[in-house]
Amino acid sequence: MKSPDVLTINEALTRLASFGDILDARTPAEHALDHIPGAISTPVLSNDERVLIGIMYRQQSGFEAKRAGAAIVARNIADLLETRFHNRPRDWAPLVYCWRGGNRSGALATVLARIGWRVSILEGGYKAFRQRVITDLEQCPSGLRFIVIAGRTGCGKSLLLHALDRLGAQVLDLEAIARHRGSVLGRVPGEPQPAQRQFETLLWDRLARFDPSRPVFVESESRRIGVCHLPESLTLAIRAGDCVVLEATRPARANFLMAQYPHFLTRPDELEAQLLRLTKVHGHEVVKAWRALLAAGRWVELVDNLLGLHYDPAYDRSMASNFKRLGDASVVTLDPNQAQQLEALASSLLRGSTESR
Repeated sequence: MKSPDVLTINEALTRLASFGDILDARTPAEHALDHIPGAISTPVLSNDERVLIGIMYRQQSGFEAKRAGAAIVARNIADLLETRFHNRPRDWAPLVYCWRGGNRSGALATVLARIGWRVSILEGGYKAFRQRVITDLEQCPSGLRFIVIAGRTGCGKSLLLHALDRLGAQVLDLEAIARHRGSVLGRVPGEPQPAQRQFETLLWDRLARFDPSRPVFVESESRRIGVCHLPESLTLAIRAGDCVVLEATRPARANFLMAQYPHFLTRPDELEAQLLRLTKVHGHEVVKAWRALLAAGRWVELVDNLLGLHYDPAYDRSMASNFKRLGDASVVTLDPNQAQQLEALASSLLRGSTESR
């Protein structure tokens, strides 16, 4: 009878695209916190079942826990075979992993291999993968050349990155990965941010795809994006990059932001909740005035106030203290509301970065 192949993390990552599926045998809760990119959740123990078996280990014995756990795992694998795997072809070749590459992945992989599928197990499981992510995130950023798109809030930095991406440039869109727009008002409704480990895995996956001989365009972000934190090595590499500074008039930026944050116009209560978070920074009277503008529907005046009193001073301080090459930056004046200007600038930047290689 055929047994599963056991692969090291290096072997598995080299062949990652060749597997029919990547099966995460851990609980749904563990999968939600982080998982190998592309992995699907196929738990052999549910969240509650894993807790129950853990209690049995502590209060009864390892033998009793293993016996009860084996029965539960067997039933869950049977259910997976009848529901999730019933239509897999004969040449299906999945990779299976759990927390440490032990009992859970071993049980699932053994059954699949006995059926006749070509199954591989990740040696060391998720822990081995996680260590690889940590190591690569410490080393990889220093080998990349970043071009930093800088500029005050509302200058169209994110849209410029999107335009560069459409033209085939290498783009690291940190706000998209973090699912947050990078400010106190930047939470995207209905889109919870990834857990820190998952954020780092998504960064690792993106960085691994870049060609070190070509520049990587990135927006000037603080180290914290909502609840997500950039690894120090990546932060340092970005802040050492060449900068391109976008400038736009405050009225143009205010109009741009109103178009980019329509949910605040339709759900002013959410904006008010975010404004209250600024009380410690600006005091009760300033926030009270902002709330009055909000209640009166004076949107342009409110956004202009927020830019002048909160966003612009904070951004200027951060840029001056953190980005080493800001003084040598090229400055581009534009209207972020004019898409053709952003497209033209993207073409110019990409052409310039190619010619300077």
